[in-house]
Amino acid sequence: MAEAKILVVDDEKLLRWSLKQNLSKGGYSVISAEKGLEGLSLFKEEMPDVTLLDIHLPDVSGITVLEGIKEIDPNALVLMITAFGDIQTAVKTIKLGAYDFVEKPFNMEKLRILIEKALETVSLRKEVSEFRKQISSKFGLDSIVGQSEQMKEIFNFIAKVAKSDASTVLLQGESGTGKDLVAKIIHYQGNRAGRPFMEINCTALPDTLVESELFGHEKGAFTDAKAMKKGLFELADGGTTYLDEIGDMKPATQSKLLKIIENKAFKRIGGTKDIEVDVRIITATNCNLEEEVRKGNFREDLYYRLKVIPITIPPLRERGSDITLLAKFFISEFNREFKKNVKGLSKETEQFFTRYPWPGNVRELKNVIERSMILENENYILPEHLPLELTSREVMTHNISSINIQIPPGGIDIEEVEKELIRQALDVTGGNQTRASKLLNLTRDTLRYRMQKFGFLPEKI
Repeated sequence: MAEAKILVVDDEKLLRWSLKQNLSKGGYSVISAEKGLEGLSLFKEEMPDVTLLDIHLPDVSGITVLEGIKEIDPNALVLMITAFGDIQTAVKTIKLGAYDFVEKPFNMEKLRILIEKALETVSLRKEVSEFRKQISSKFGLDSIVGQSEQMKEIFNFIAKVAKSDASTVLLQGESGTGKDLVAKIIHYQGNRAGRPFMEINCTALPDTLVESELFGHEKGAFTDAKAMKKGLFELADGGTTYLDEIGDMKPATQSKLLKIIENKAFKRIGGTKDIEVDVRIITATNCNLEEEVRKGNFREDLYYRLKVIPITIPPLRERGSDITLLAKFFISEFNREFKKNVKGLSKETEQFFTRYPWPGNVRELKNVIERSMILENENYILPEHLPLELTSREVMTHNISSINIQIPPGGIDIEEVEKELIRQALDVTGGNQTRASKLLNLTRDTLRYRMQKFGFLPEKI
């Protein structure tokens, strides 16, 4: 680990020498300057971890130097050196961003402890900064995989919403379409990225606990409230609260949520004091809220408050061009995780993937890829690696039912149609007769008879 660098800016030569001698023994690299402007220039050039800065300097005041340092690096840690009785000025420097101050003459051991604490703060800030970079990268716009026109439009819209001051966003779409991911992208790519992201699933907790989780409670508010507890809205102040499955929220809680949106304030359970918060509220649902409003299950006024910025994420079956792209993305992801080298999907598997309706959407696709890569060791994911529901006759029936077959004016040879369907079934299954028979809703013997009839088998069965 590199030694920490400390800059000392003081006009007393003996003090500079003494600090350098003592701090160097502690493993620090010490540089120094006699005047304020010299110290400011040295700070810009060396970017030290901690700066010891005297308030009284021969050319400019230490306060002026502090302001200059903060312009260069707002996160710079500066310890002010003050004369006895100069506490009022020292307090002023704290308000301007100084980390702390020490009085002359100072105890060297106490100074070392103060420097160590400052360096711990530096380390913590670097870790937090690195963590935020990683989170921002993980939940960047490129973390949504898609090339369909629908998804391109959604990408552009999400980017605008993230940078906006929109206080409520409603995410709509079937389960497994990626609403959770979109919520995190909106938060981490926006102005609130440095503040908390707090989430709750409205169906994951009993009704009696949802309000306590959201709004917190005072000590003694109910039987088990043995201490005061802050709720998610309070903890997320300045950031984002994500409420998943909002359609399942009970009417009493809906009423309180509406008040938070309208007043930006709430009371803890059992409390009398209003707590003001500034949060972006992102809600998500896989149900039709308009229908729930008509049924009387969801408040109409809350619905219109939530849907100021609605984003509807399409199901995977409507994003056919994204299926193979997503599969390749997940294969790459699990190759890293499982230390494998699966090259991709076989041609037959791709055909099954594009024909399957994916009722579980992206989540189901990811699970299928993960399962195949855990259980198999082939270079490609083959049809026999897939769950039965992906290759069953219902998949073929689902797709054939939507085909518009028209007989041409000149007529058609039905046996040629039958021959072509058998050929396609064998191509899709890689010649696997059992699977091909299932796709065509035939017995295996019937399939083999027709294969022999049309010349797909070399000899009579």
